[in-house]
Amino acid sequence: MSYSKDKYFSEIKGKLKKDFKYSNDFMIPKLDKIVLNCSSSEAAHDGKVMQAIIDEITAISGQKPVVTKAKKSIAGFKLREGANLGAKVTLRKERMYEFIDRLIYIALPRVRDFRGLSSKGFDGNGNFSMGIKEQIVFPEINYDKIDKIRGFDITVCTTARDNKSALALLKAFNFPFTS
Repeated sequence: MSYSKDKYFSEIKGKLKKDFKYSNDFMIPKLDKIVLNCSSSEAAHDGKVMQAIIDEITAISGQKPVVTKAKKSIAGFKLREGANLGAKVTLRKERMYEFIDRLIYIALPRVRDFRGLSSKGFDGNGNFSMGIKEQIVFPEINYDKIDKIRGFDITVCTTARDNKSALALLKAFNFPFTS
């Protein structure tokens, strides 16, 4: 069992139930899924870039991503309908908790000039989104084999109904939010 999953069931769940005075255990917010998304305009024209994105997301997440395609053609961007744009992967259950451990304790401390996460990344429904500017903060990425520094988006979806309870949940998981 991963550290974060064990911590949720042993400490966080009881603390949230007491703090927010939930009458039922099913009302306590929990992590639902984590979505990693990486896209690049160069991927539509170059298959090697698309393969590099797939390889990097696979190494970071531990599972194969889904290739995202353009929904419609846009002449101004030289984009055709159905062209490959990026890749996304959804993590659930054990892999989600393992990714949370690696994100909080390994990757975020390696981000250059890191001052903490902004609490403005919540969407109003308890989901938190953030961006990573460099994929090399994850130790699974071999620095010598990357062709270009790429960033990606991370969305943490929770079962919380509002931002306040979602923020309390993520702070309990030791997400480094700024005040």
